[in-house]
Amino acid sequence: MTDAGFLSPKEIQIKTMSRILGGQDVIAVGPEGAGKTTAYVLATLMKLKYAFEEAPRALILVPDAEHVDHVLEQFKLLNRNNTFRILGIDSRGAVDTQMNEITDGVDIIVAVPDRARALYLKLALNTNKIQLFIVDNAELIVKKGLQLPVVELANSAYKSQHLVFTEVLHEKLNHMISPFMKESTTTIEVDEIGEAQAEVYQQMLYQVPNFRTKLNLLTLLLNDIEFFDKVIVFVNTRLTAQTVYKNFNHNKEGEISIYRSLFFDDKGYDDIEDFKDNPDARVLIVANENLDELDIQGIPFILHLELPEQKETLIQRIVKRIDEDVVAITFSTDIELIEVKKIEQAIGQRMEVMELPEDLKIVDAASKPKKKKNGEEEDTSERGAAFHEKKASNLKNYNYSAGTKAKMTYKNKKGLS
Repeated sequence: MTDAGFLSPKEIQIKTMSRILGGQDVIAVGPEGAGKTTAYVLATLMKLKYAFEEAPRALILVPDAEHVDHVLEQFKLLNRNNTFRILGIDSRGAVDTQMNEITDGVDIIVAVPDRARALYLKLALNTNKIQLFIVDNAELIVKKGLQLPVVELANSAYKSQHLVFTEVLHEKLNHMISPFMKESTTTIEVDEIGEAQAEVYQQMLYQVPNFRTKLNLLTLLLNDIEFFDKVIVFVNTRLTAQTVYKNFNHNKEGEISIYRSLFFDDKGYDDIEDFKDNPDARVLIVANENLDELDIQGIPFILHLELPEQKETLIQRIVKRIDEDVVAITFSTDIELIEVKKIEQAIGQRMEVMELPEDLKIVDAASKPKKKKNGEEEDTSERGAAFHEKKASNLKNYNYSAGTKAKMTYKNKKGLS
């Protein structure tokens, strides 16, 4: 380990290693760079015996070929004596060739889920001897829609110990792993955050199940016309900007507009300064698509309805350049939480997770709106990670809107009652 450059274990390695070696099922949650891959690679090398077996004894599932290469490099770094036969499997190799390689004998397989399942169905991959079933970067596997092969392979290796490593834990991921993780599973979370690189505006985060609910929440928040008097809403494409624009009830001409609209008949601006100068213009919808640098100074509310492809795009908008009161509000689904975590790591600060308004209509997978009545949900079975039970220390008996919360924050800063 010292020769490989590992001078001391990281927190997630300290907390998981003894449990893994002790045979427990483990869910390990930590940011990129926390040491998750090294933890299970080292544990695998320590747990498996050197005796030759006809079938593989460890199956590691990763989201894509790039991650296969990364894990193989980690094994190469730590498996100095080549005591184990390790095979990488992904779509770059021919199925017949991979079948022959497995038949020739292998101890540890690092594979993408869909190719591993294909080999299992062809009876080339024998899961009866698997002692360790590991899912790495589980959040990306869910994002790629590879849950079915993971569950099928895990159920086939029912005698094994199961380990799941992920950057975030949410409802869709829980739905994937719940069929095979034991009730005694230990969940370990390392919440590392770097030092703040720059001062940023006040950050608020709303977690919702899907885009339709995002639209409902956006409309509900911006109904507070008095408070949200000047708002810029960022989306990823000009087509999405049109969708958001049409979702509003346009009671006042010119109140809501699009920056460089896709269609000529929609109200829009080609120059953001015109939007700033017009007192009747309240909401400007801006697409990140082909967007040049935009001067948003002087706009008190910056909303990201969608997270941009590059986290730097969002970060540069929320860095505090002058002493002005600005609130940055981010909307996120379960799948987008990965990007939220990366942004938080980059700015060295957590976004404050906001309670959802009581009268928000939640749209489930069947596109049927659910509305909370008298503070109680009609049905919480499809609510998602944004609606998990909160720790006792986080329970609240109030439910402030974003506007009210921001007003309170401003008052506190200025020492007002």
